[in-house]
Amino acid sequence: MTPQALLGLLAEVEQGRIAPKDAAARLATLPFEDLGDARVDHHRSLRTGLPEVIYGAGKTTEQTLAIFASLRRDGVDVLATRVSAETAEALVKAHPEASWNAVARTVACRSAASPGGRGHIAVGHIAVVCAGTSDMPVAEEAAVTAETFGARVTRLYDVGVAGLHRILAVREQLAEADAAIVCAGMEGALPSVVGGLVGVPVIAVPTSVGYGASFGGASALLGMLNSCSPNVVVVNIDNGFGAAYSAVLIARAAASANAI
Repeated sequence: MTPQALLGLLAEVEQGRIAPKDAAARLATLPFEDLGDARVDHHRSLRTGLPEVIYGAGKTTEQTLAIFASLRRDGVDVLATRVSAETAEALVKAHPEASWNAVARTVACRSAASPGGRGHIAVGHIAVVCAGTSDMPVAEEAAVTAETFGARVTRLYDVGVAGLHRILAVREQLAEADAAIVCAGMEGALPSVVGGLVGVPVIAVPTSVGYGASFGGASALLGMLNSCSPNVVVVNIDNGFGAAYSAVLIARAAASANAI
């Protein structure tokens, strides 16, 4: 249940177009719906502006299908992350309007009524940057998340510090964004470089890319936490979703401020 949908429902009751008991029935699953294995949070959009997201890892195909269907019935944007190919196939079969991104391991389904949804203008602009092609799965998870929740996304991939001319070549595109998400493994230096080029928040995502002493992304994480660029903040290793969730909120706030 989105804020817009709730206001629309209340307006219909006020105008006599829907009976109060029928409106109450539509609100029966608020604030959550108990599916047995999961309690789906239908109230989250009202509290935070963004709906609950399904973390697919560790869930069976049947569990993911049930949660996905519950959220679709609520009329919100639905996103499942870390989804296996088997589960993705089942989701798209059940919901042909959904899209599967094999690189990002996501299944997303947009609502026509949501900000940036079908027929709506995107809200805010986010640049998703990654150092190398090996970082693309994390970057794509971030990009799909941001797009699902209504932001315009510019992808700037394979622009790592081993060739600084590559990031300098896209400086103008970076400058247009309301927020930047920067994914990098190895020593994790790219967010600091980007932070020195733009005047917006930079959300750094360490990736588990690199040889032995990268310690599965821990070296990049520590390097990013010690960034000398003051506009860089850091999320957990490989957490493209978390970076995008925060970036969407930043981009929406910037869009609202610009509209005043």
